[in-house]
Amino acid sequence: MIKRLLSAAALAGALLFSPLSMAAEPIDINTATAAEIATSLNGVGPAKAEAIVAYREANGPFVSVDQLTDVKGIGAATIEKNRTQIIIEPR
Repeated sequence: MIKRLLSAAALAGALLFSPLSMAAEPIDINTATAAEIATSLNGVGPAKAEAIVAYREANGPFVSVDQLTDVKGIGAATIEKNRTQIIIEPR
């Protein structure tokens, strides 16, 4: 019984501290490439990431995370599930 509990605790610790469970670094949407955006944000694939970069190039840097809703294909739900991963560095 104790051996089983120790094994379970060791497995839980290994999963908790594995690289796959570590949160990714936040990404600055004003400087990131489309590839970086696509790999960093949930629900944002290559096409949406390209749209974010195209919008940024056409309209200038984003001033708020919520401004991403101006990009076709990016809605409030996508922003909310990624809010902690998106940053806008001051210029």
